[in-house]
Amino acid sequence: MWFMMDAVYGDVAMKPSSGSSSITSMYVLGDSSVDCGDNTLFYPFLRHNLSLYPCDGSDTSLLPHLLAEHMGLPYASPFYSQNGSIEGLLQGVNFGSAQATIMNPISPSHQSLNQQLRQAFETVQLLQLQLGQETANHFIQSSLFYLSFGKDDYINLFLQNSSGLSPNYNGQKLAHILVEQMTHAIKTLYDANVRKIVCMGILPLGCTPRVLWEGENSRVGDGGSACEEEINELVVEYNIMLEDHIVDLNVQLADAHIIFCDVYQGIVDIITYPKDYGFKDVKSACCGLGKYGGMLGCVSVDMACQQVSAHVWWDFYNPTQSVNSLLAKSIWSGQPLSDICRPITIHELP
Repeated sequence: MWFMMDAVYGDVAMKPSSGSSSITSMYVLGDSSVDCGDNTLFYPFLRHNLSLYPCDGSDTSLLPHLLAEHMGLPYASPFYSQNGSIEGLLQGVNFGSAQATIMNPISPSHQSLNQQLRQAFETVQLLQLQLGQETANHFIQSSLFYLSFGKDDYINLFLQNSSGLSPNYNGQKLAHILVEQMTHAIKTLYDANVRKIVCMGILPLGCTPRVLWEGENSRVGDGGSACEEEINELVVEYNIMLEDHIVDLNVQLADAHIIFCDVYQGIVDIITYPKDYGFKDVKSACCGLGKYGGMLGCVSVDMACQQVSAHVWWDFYNPTQSVNSLLAKSIWSGQPLSDICRPITIHELP
């Protein structure tokens, strides 16, 4: 086992949070959308041409952290920072890792969906050993499992060094492979007594600073909020396919409550109507160099702009805390970005 369990825990750890949510804890799996690099071994040395800091200095800027605040829950601490206490496990765990992919990574230093699933299952088993089968199963069923993958699969296969397609994949084939693996992961979690799952779609990669910088001589104009639509079409294809599979899973799996959250729709709405949401710059990274801040990534937070809240994008591919705050509020309550989570919001989970 990867750590020693405390023999005793307080009953308070099993009580629901003081917020209005019925969820007792949150477990997070994902990529740089859920991890600043703290949970990624050797990340500072393996950043390649991505930003060194995928968030503005703290994981408090990340979407699942902000969502936990709405649910009245403590933020799930990183898997690699667990101190061995049962209380730590009951508070939730973040298995996410920057640059994690759905597909098995080319580099052994990067994590995959399957690796994080193994860590999650090991945690479930430890809870069962410590709490007993019945109590642990009840706890897991009342917990939320948050999945946010896919962005780095598309970045690695389609966007690294060029915006052209990999010779081994077309958009539909890749989307099918990725969605099938995500569907398998959801079913596997269900078999481990997980009943509440929220799945994030991929954000509009075609609107990100890195892609705009790479495509500045083709599709991107001098004004407006133009995006690389060819890239966005690939993302939309994946999102639609994933949501369709989730609709089917909600029918097939008894007592399952699986939510798809369309962050693509939410961010496109912000980019289209920036003034309505308090943003001034929808193209340029707050932290980066070159046109759109897309040439050199955020190798130091000291590079960051003065007015972070005015920007939609923090770095190459990641939104700012201001955007994540709007998304978190909408995922929780359905406003101000309406209907981005389907079929229900997190607040409506039983």
